[in-house]
Amino acid sequence: MDQIKQKKVLIVDDEHEIREMIDSFLRKEGFFRIFHAASCSEAIEVCLSDKPDIAILDVMLPDGDGFSLFSSLRRISDIPVLFLSARNKDEDRILGLGLGADDYIVKPFLPRELMLRLGAVLRRVYAPPKQERLPVFALGSFTVDLEGGVVRSASGEQPLTAKEHALLKKLYENRGRIVTSDALCNAVWGDDSFGYENTLMVHIRRIREKIESDPSSPEHLLTVRGLGYKLMASEDRA
Repeated sequence: MDQIKQKKVLIVDDEHEIREMIDSFLRKEGFFRIFHAASCSEAIEVCLSDKPDIAILDVMLPDGDGFSLFSSLRRISDIPVLFLSARNKDEDRILGLGLGADDYIVKPFLPRELMLRLGAVLRRVYAPPKQERLPVFALGSFTVDLEGGVVRSASGEQPLTAKEHALLKKLYENRGRIVTSDALCNAVWGDDSFGYENTLMVHIRRIREKIESDPSSPEHLLTVRGLGYKLMASEDRA
């Protein structure tokens, strides 16, 4: 059996019909470990008790919103999250993705699209690790360890999120050269990366906070206005 189909999926929506519809789509695709929640409080309870592997969150809930629920979930779990919302506003989408969600889908949606996006996130997050050894390299007084997923400096060690890791990997593979914003978005969000430029800027800023002595005047991760970004790595380290 496909290991991805064994993952536990949490559906959070206050509309019973929507939950049942998504549940039906999931079961047709072979998923069978499916949990429901109709509110923020129920979602937290399910996450604590059943530990789902991925969550589909409605933005509008009776005791809060999906954005605040996402923040609460992050205090107890790192599971990937897809927002599902009737709010088709760019600022909502940017907010959700900027918080660190893996996707944002607008209602009404095509069932096949939801399943494809869900499957893409699950495979990206839970795919078996490749055997290639990832680089460790210096950025001035900082050491980026892509193998370990951390940045080290005299002040300690900071973990990289999955998206920060993917961006730094792409930038390092093209170190010293311009990587366009489109190429970076595609490396993180895949073929459905159109419109993620503002979210990319959020992640670039967070990376700079980890690899730059002065993030507002970067020396290692440079902006090439109108084109993209360039990583200036000084040396590889064993």
